[in-house]
Amino acid sequence: MHRFDADTADLLRAVFDATRLRLGFDQVPLDGPAAPADLAARVGQTITAGGLGGRRALELFDEVLARACISADHPRNLAFIPAAPTRSSVMFDLLVGASSIYGGSWMEGAGAVHAENEALRWLADLAGLPAGAGGVFVPGGTVGNLSALVAARHAARVRLIAAGRPLPSTWRFVCGDEAHSSLYQAAAVLDAEIVPISTGPDGRLTGPLLAAALDRLARESASDDSVGLGGEAAGRDAASLGVFAVVATAGTTQFGTVDDIRGIVDVARTHDLWVHADGAYGLAALAAPSARARFDGIADVDSFIVDPHKWLFAPYDACALLYRDPAQALAAHGPQRAGYLEVLDSAANWNPSDYAVGLSRRARGLPFWFSLATHGTQAYADAIETTLTTTRAAAAQIAARPELELVREPELSVVVFRRRGWTEPDYHRWSGGLLRAGFAFTPPTCIDGETVARFAIINPRTTSEDIAAILSTML
Repeated sequence: MHRFDADTADLLRAVFDATRLRLGFDQVPLDGPAAPADLAARVGQTITAGGLGGRRALELFDEVLARACISADHPRNLAFIPAAPTRSSVMFDLLVGASSIYGGSWMEGAGAVHAENEALRWLADLAGLPAGAGGVFVPGGTVGNLSALVAARHAARVRLIAAGRPLPSTWRFVCGDEAHSSLYQAAAVLDAEIVPISTGPDGRLTGPLLAAALDRLARESASDDSVGLGGEAAGRDAASLGVFAVVATAGTTQFGTVDDIRGIVDVARTHDLWVHADGAYGLAALAAPSARARFDGIADVDSFIVDPHKWLFAPYDACALLYRDPAQALAAHGPQRAGYLEVLDSAANWNPSDYAVGLSRRARGLPFWFSLATHGTQAYADAIETTLTTTRAAAAQIAARPELELVREPELSVVVFRRRGWTEPDYHRWSGGLLRAGFAFTPPTCIDGETVARFAIINPRTTSEDIAAILSTML
């Protein structure tokens, strides 16, 4: 089973052939889901005592299973936040898998970690973080946000203990009410409260809104014996209220809205609050000169995330987590203690597993690094500018059609709009029909109880002609 023999060589050629065929398509098939009973009937029993053989297993995957998966990189896949990995990053992902590299420690994966850190440095420089900044690639934004918040709470705890002050009975972090759902998962894992701040019609959390929310918490706690501090003291130090971080969203999933990062940072500093920026989708736009000004203040945050598998053209899964001061993350996350781990020596080497939740890790940043090294950063800037241009064209086409109406002007590359006269069943009928036809994947979304249409344009191969063709089906 572990030998390289004639059967393995034959399978290797078959895998390369299948990969080459898919990568060679100008436009990959969209495909679509299948019912569980249908898949079970078509595939049969795949896990058997004697094995199916590599050729047969590959045939089942290629002819049945893969075709029941929607292609995230199809130019007319505008759902959620899709993906558009470069051909080079996908091909290199094969090599990463074949290399059997462990990416959790410098000792075991120094070359891979060095390359990943090069890619992280480019992201840190785009944001304007200092030379000492650093981080790690984790599986996705949920783990990235959680890991940053773990570090933020640890820093708040250390600060209170050093001052000889009591720890709060309940920890909290604040964010805008359009922040990503993963933050609620993080709060549950942390056993912390999340305090969503109402952001109003534009969906943007601002410095004044944050200040008002903290003042309100201070007033509410002034008479709370469990806090044991007066309102004045609590207002000066949010940690007294159990508030250890504020999360600014740098591109909401629903609308692509960028919070007032500059204002949030300025208010947070007066309260000794850690500022984390969730830029899983939107911070990729730092690479585009036309969008960079929207992220004023990002250079001063304590941590941020951005997912290369979204708008930075890497394959799933990779979230880049960056810290302004990695020593604070190291204090919270590592080094993990065990006799057999002592040889890793975190003091001398950069061990990625010391900076996030988890120990075992794939070197998931390598495909992103390889694509950056292959194509150069200017190609990334150009590709993101292309998607922003397509977004503006989409908004203009919607505005020009009397049957359609923008819900909000797009800020990054998400377009939300309504078809006048349609109700929820109409949107689902339209979306389902496009997917069944293999034409486009455009599931609707819900805004304040209203079902509307939504496009997320992150693929530079999506054209204004694609948008026009989809819109024409809404007549």
